[in-house]
Amino acid sequence: MDILKVGIAGFGIVGKRRLECLQAEDRIRVVAVCDVDPAQFIGLSKDIKSYSDHLALLEEDLDILFVCLPNNIAAEVTGYGLKNDLHVFCEKPPGRDMHDIEEVINIEQSKPHLKLMYGFNHRYHESVIDALEIINSNDLGRIINMRAVYGKSQLVTFNQPIWRSQRKIAGGGVLLDQGIHMVDLMRLFGGNFTQVHSFISNNFWNYDVEDNAYALMKTDDGVVGILHSSATQWRHRFHLDINLEKGSLILGGILSGSKSYGAETLTEVIADPDNDVGDPREKITRYNSDPSWASEVNYFLNCIRNKYPIEKGSSDDAFKTMQLLYRIYYADDLWRDTYSISNPD
Repeated sequence: MDILKVGIAGFGIVGKRRLECLQAEDRIRVVAVCDVDPAQFIGLSKDIKSYSDHLALLEEDLDILFVCLPNNIAAEVTGYGLKNDLHVFCEKPPGRDMHDIEEVINIEQSKPHLKLMYGFNHRYHESVIDALEIINSNDLGRIINMRAVYGKSQLVTFNQPIWRSQRKIAGGGVLLDQGIHMVDLMRLFGGNFTQVHSFISNNFWNYDVEDNAYALMKTDDGVVGILHSSATQWRHRFHLDINLEKGSLILGGILSGSKSYGAETLTEVIADPDNDVGDPREKITRYNSDPSWASEVNYFLNCIRNKYPIEKGSSDDAFKTMQLLYRIYYADDLWRDTYSISNPD
């Protein structure tokens, strides 16, 4: 099997993490990286070329492009990669708004031989995989409702770039930056939410992007979801309650580079609705490592090599997750009118 040659556009924290995963793969060679900040290349192997812009990177002989760039150019560079006949992996979010992802999908449809995947990394956490397996087994029956909180203490944390708080570049605040992971998981577990009510606010940090988003949602078959995406959660928190007919699944904590979201656990609650006393038995699984980054990269490469369809993190997944996210924005009348957010439908 031929060696696949890879370029990485954007070499910050995430780009470096993708490099580590790629270097652990067989028959993969990272040829070049690019970043506007030359300090990011300190310690980079001399076997890997470095560029200051993505156009120079795309002149290299590549098979695959990883896009780890700010939201305002991620979709544009993803499109360039596809036009240059490269398989493309793009980090979340797929862009600043629905228009960005729609433009990329139009290009993708003209390149059916190429693979395009989006980095919804939380799907590859072992707690999420195990929860999905239990749900799909139907042992606990159908989902009744979900309650989710995903929050951090600031919009810009852990030396992240300040552009994340600037609407012109980022497109949105905590909901688009971090909450998109929970929106994606709620879609994964519960299906497509079509009725949405929300309150969106930026009255604490006072940027022109949101620092809190509160949503109440419902699918056509009756699953209700409650979501709070927050940048005023002083104790960082990842928590998702999934209540089913015969029990509950509780995803608590998530392993991350910051280590600030606590231990990653999955609690399986086995209920007996006919003899309920409010204290059912529970089984708690604690996860001590995070293979999600490596698993996600391996899945993408496997789909390329074996010509499998992208079924996790496809452009359709990205579109539907962005669509739900923008339904949340649009459902707040004041937010919609202030920031001219168009109907995502």
